[in-house]
Amino acid sequence: MTWSTREIADLAGTTVNTVRHYHREGLLELPERTSNGYKQYTVRHLVRLLQIRRLRDLGVPLDRIDVVGDEGGAAMDALHAVDADLGLSIERLQRARAEIRAIREGASLTDVPSGFERLAKKMSTSERSLMLIYAQLYDEEAMADIREMLAQEPEGASVEFDSLSADADEATRSRLAESYGRTLARHLHDYPWLSDPKAHLTKSPNATRDTFVESVSALYNPAQLDVMGRASVIAHALIEGTDDA
Repeated sequence: MTWSTREIADLAGTTVNTVRHYHREGLLELPERTSNGYKQYTVRHLVRLLQIRRLRDLGVPLDRIDVVGDEGGAAMDALHAVDADLGLSIERLQRARAEIRAIREGASLTDVPSGFERLAKKMSTSERSLMLIYAQLYDEEAMADIREMLAQEPEGASVEFDSLSADADEATRSRLAESYGRTLARHLHDYPWLSDPKAHLTKSPNATRDTFVESVSALYNPAQLDVMGRASVIAHALIEGTDDA
C-alpha cells in the first residue's frame, strides 16, 4: 500500500508543507512517483516521518536529527546538548510564570525590569522607563549594582527632582545639583565601572551612548537635565579631589 503526500501527512499528524520541508532538509527521502507524477509513500517513509516528529516533539533541532538518530557517542553528545538547551528553556519559562503570577497577584509591575519590582513604588515614571531601557543596554551584573544604588536611596529622596518644573529657578537647580552630585560621587566610588562601563555593555558603546542621550532627553525636562549635568560635574570633581588627597 502507498500513500499520497497529503495522506501520509495526515497519518503522521503533520502538514503537507512540513513533509516537503523535511524533503528539502534532506531528512526524508523522496518517494518514487507513479507514471502520472504522483508521489508514492510507503511504510518506510511513514516510520521515518514519525521518527522525525518524535524527535521534534522532544525539542531536537532539525540540524541535529540525523546525528541523534544514529548510534554512538555523537548521538549522546547531541542529546546532552539538547537536554541542556531544554533545561535553559524550562528555567526561562519558570521565571516568566513566576513574574506573571506576581503581576496577577498585584505584587509586581510590568513597567520595570525583572528584579526591580520591590523598588517600583519609590521610582518615578521616568525612572522606571529608564530602568527598562538600561536593562537592554547593561549586563545583569551592572543591573544588580544599579538596583542596589536605588535600594540605598532613602524613601522620597527624589521627590523634589521628579517634580522639578522646566522653569525652576537657579537656587533650586543649584541646591539639587549639589545634593545629587554628592550621591553620584558616592556611587562612582562604590561602583568604579560607572566611569568606564564598556565591560558591562550589551550593545556597542556608540549605540549605548546614543540610546542613553536620546532616552534621557525624552524623559526629563530642561531643568532636570541641567541638574543632572551639573551633578555629574560636581561628582567628578569630588572624586578627583578624593584621589588627590
